[in-house]
Amino acid sequence: MTPPVFLADTADLAADTVTLAGPEGRHAAAVRRIRPGEAVDLSDGRGLRLRCSVVAAGADHIVCRVLERIEEPAPRPRLTVVQALAKGDRGEAAVEMMTEAGVDAVVPWTAERSITRWKGDRAAKSLAKWRATAREAAKQARRARLPEIAEPADREAVAALLAAADLGVVLHEDAALRLSETEVPAGADGAGVVLVVGPEGGFSDAELDAFDAAGAVRALLGDSVLRTSTAGVAALAVLQARTGRW
Repeated sequence: MTPPVFLADTADLAADTVTLAGPEGRHAAAVRRIRPGEAVDLSDGRGLRLRCSVVAAGADHIVCRVLERIEEPAPRPRLTVVQALAKGDRGEAAVEMMTEAGVDAVVPWTAERSITRWKGDRAAKSLAKWRATAREAAKQARRARLPEIAEPADREAVAALLAAADLGVVLHEDAALRLSETEVPAGADGAGVVLVVGPEGGFSDAELDAFDAAGAVRALLGDSVLRTSTAGVAALAVLQARTGRW
């Protein structure tokens, strides 16, 4: 079994012996009950991974001896999902599953037909929930890089992302081309792949026109229609395999 991953600031990971304290230290010592002799990985969430052996444990911290330092390069091509806001906790579920599936960035998008709207204090709280969800899911997946959860985007911002991408894809149930048949960049150093997942009510004509004008292709996952909360992770699995990242 792979060692659990705990996150810390880069500055705290510079020494040969690292004391993990704070919320992560309490979780390791009190919840996970990590004990001396066990293996753990420490990471800054930006690609640095420390392979460690625990040499001491207190009530709210663990002390780790660093055995190996690894700088994991960012995977290529970069995979970004523009996720339409979903009702209830389905947006957070989408972020969780996509993080576990290796997404590099998630962009919240209030589509014209989105039932949920982020406004005022709710926007800040909802964005914080998405980021916290991504953080915990990345640890669960043993990732050394946390995905970026971007600020919410409008239609124009999404179109700009698609225009700048090496490949822009809009998932659409009426598309003639299957995502599994789409030509995808392998190891591109640019903006990579940007994938747009629409809301429960589907895309508006104005949105589709804007995304077509930005150079995006429409692609179909399969014969069944997936929820907005599951379409992204299914598409990521296809892209991970098609690009050779999996």
